[in-house]
Amino acid sequence: MALSSRRRYQPVDYWPGFVDALSTLLLVIIFLLTVFMVAQFLLGREVSGKDTALQRLNAQIAELTDLLALERSSVRSAKDDISSLTASLQAVQSERDRLKAAAEAGASRADAAGGQAAALQGQLDRERDLSARAQSQIELLNQQIAALRRQMAALEDALNASETRDRESQAKLADLGSRLNVALAQRVQELNRYRSDFFGRLRQILADRPDVRVVGDRFVFQSEVLFDVGQGLLSEAAKPELDKIAQALVQLNGEIPSDINWVMRVDGHTDIRPTRGAFPSNWALSAARAIAVVEYLVSKGVPPQRLLAAGFGEFQPLDTAQTEDAYRRNRRIELKLTER
Repeated sequence: MALSSRRRYQPVDYWPGFVDALSTLLLVIIFLLTVFMVAQFLLGREVSGKDTALQRLNAQIAELTDLLALERSSVRSAKDDISSLTASLQAVQSERDRLKAAAEAGASRADAAGGQAAALQGQLDRERDLSARAQSQIELLNQQIAALRRQMAALEDALNASETRDRESQAKLADLGSRLNVALAQRVQELNRYRSDFFGRLRQILADRPDVRVVGDRFVFQSEVLFDVGQGLLSEAAKPELDKIAQALVQLNGEIPSDINWVMRVDGHTDIRPTRGAFPSNWALSAARAIAVVEYLVSKGVPPQRLLAAGFGEFQPLDTAQTEDAYRRNRRIELKLTER
């Protein structure tokens, strides 16, 4: 059995088949490389041919571009020539129309000149007639001028007489004026004397009030003495002081002669700060305070025709500084005895 098994086993030799397969694969690879190289050669030739053709096309495009530029330049030149010719044609047509109009106007003027000549001849005839009538009128005017000269001589005599009377009247007026000035000066002196007496009485009445000052020819009350802040009604504390002033005014009214036309002016002043409440402006507040003082004095027997109320608002300050002390000084009521 061992012998029979040796006879049946025969080893297989794969090497020759493997060598044949490798040879076949190598031949295939060599064939493919050959085909690839041939394709590369053919493709290179094709690409070279296309580059040459592309260069020829680029040269042709450049030539066509130059030709197109030349053609455009020619077109622009032609358009410029056409524009110039059109402008020249329009100028020629305008000149032709102008000359035609001038010719027509010349013909019209010639016709008008003929008509004017005829009209001038007629006007000359009329002027001759007018000259004859004017000559007769001149003679008449000469006669009237002579009559006017006689009248002027008479008027001059009358004017001389009037000037003489006027000089006499001027002398009388000058004398009356000097007399009137003397009388007025006497009245002013008399009023000044009563003003001095009145101010002397007020100084005595208000001597103990440091918040009442004498400034020139007037008494100055600080507003806080008579009114509360921002108010137009008299405070109760102000009424005793105003009673004394009213009594002095009533006494003064009985002493000053009735022919002296005097008034007591009450001036209201405020500071520059805006008002609040019922008064739309400082002017309204200052006028309301002056009127309140005047009405109270009238209620105490002072004749109303001897009182005058004026409101000045913030427009006549004593101190232009913007401090509380300046504001306090500017809020004031002033009393001044003056002529109406």
